[in-house]
Amino acid sequence: MKPKNILVTGGAGFIGTSLCSVLLELGYHVTVLDNLTTGSKSQISKHLDKKNFTFINGNVVDFKINRKFDVIFNLACPASPISYQKDPLETIKTSILGSLNVLSAADFFNSKILQASTSEIYGDPLISPQHENYWGNVNPIGLRSCYDEGKRASETLFVDSCRQKGTDVRIARIFNTYGPGMNPFDGRVISNFIVRALQGKPIEIYGTGSQIRSFCFIDDLIDGLIKLVDKIGYHFPVNLGNPDPVSILNLAQEILELTNSNSIIHFLPPVQDDPVTRIPDVSRASTDLNWTPLVSRREGLLKTISYFDKII
Repeated sequence: MKPKNILVTGGAGFIGTSLCSVLLELGYHVTVLDNLTTGSKSQISKHLDKKNFTFINGNVVDFKINRKFDVIFNLACPASPISYQKDPLETIKTSILGSLNVLSAADFFNSKILQASTSEIYGDPLISPQHENYWGNVNPIGLRSCYDEGKRASETLFVDSCRQKGTDVRIARIFNTYGPGMNPFDGRVISNFIVRALQGKPIEIYGTGSQIRSFCFIDDLIDGLIKLVDKIGYHFPVNLGNPDPVSILNLAQEILELTNSNSIIHFLPPVQDDPVTRIPDVSRASTDLNWTPLVSRREGLLKTISYFDKII
C-alpha cells in the first residue's frame, strides 16, 4: 500500500483498532473518526501520543471531512446484534447517510475508499457456501434488518458512485471475525462463549446449536482488507472470511475443552431471523487477491482465550 494519509471511520472498534495498528506499523499516518458509541478510546490509547496518529471524536453521518486522505476505510457501524438493535434508526442512518458522507469526500478529494460490508447482506441464505453473485434472502422488516438492509443499501451507494462518478471503491463482505481486542461483552458468540466458560457460567445457545458458522481470525481479515485496497481498479464485492464450518454446539464444546471449563450448556429459544448456515465462498479473494486465511480455529481460539483470561 503506497498512500500515506489514511482515514479509518469506526477506527476505535474491534476491527478498526486492529487495522490501525497494522497501518501504523507500516508507517502511514492514520486518522480515526469514531463517536465511541460501540468503540472505546482505551482500545487506541497506545497510539494517542504517536505523531502519525490522530483521533477525532465525531459521527460519520455528519462530520465534515475537509482534507484529503489517500485511502478511507469506512468501518463505522455497530456490528453485533446487541449493539445495532439498541438504536435501529441510528444504525441504518450510519450505514446510509454515513456512506453518502464518506463517498462525497472521496469524490471531492479523489480518495480510494473501502466499504466494510458484511455477510449479513446474504440474510438467511438458501445456498451454501455463499458466493458474491448470490443476492441473499433478507427479511426487510425483521429485528436484524436495520443492519442487513443498511449494509445492502451502502453497497448500492458505493457501486452506483463508482458507475456514475468513477469513485475508486472497494467492498469487503466481512464474515464472522474474532480475536484479541474483542469487547468481551458485545454479545458476539465467541466472546460470549469464552467469557462464560472462563467464569464458569452456563454457555447459552439459542436454538439447538445446529446453526453452521465460520470464524475468521482478525489477523487474516486485516491482511485481506489491505490486499483488497492494494488491488488496482478492483470494484467487485469480495467475501473475506474463513470457510471452515462449525456448528454452534460444536464451537461451544471446543471452547469448553480449550478453557478446561466445567460450564454447562444451556439451550434457549431461537432468535428471529438467525441464519441456519453462513459460510463464505472465498474463491474470488483467493484468485483475485491471492488471499487465504491462515490461522486455524484452534490456534485463533487459544489466542483469544488467552486475551480474555487477562482482561476479565
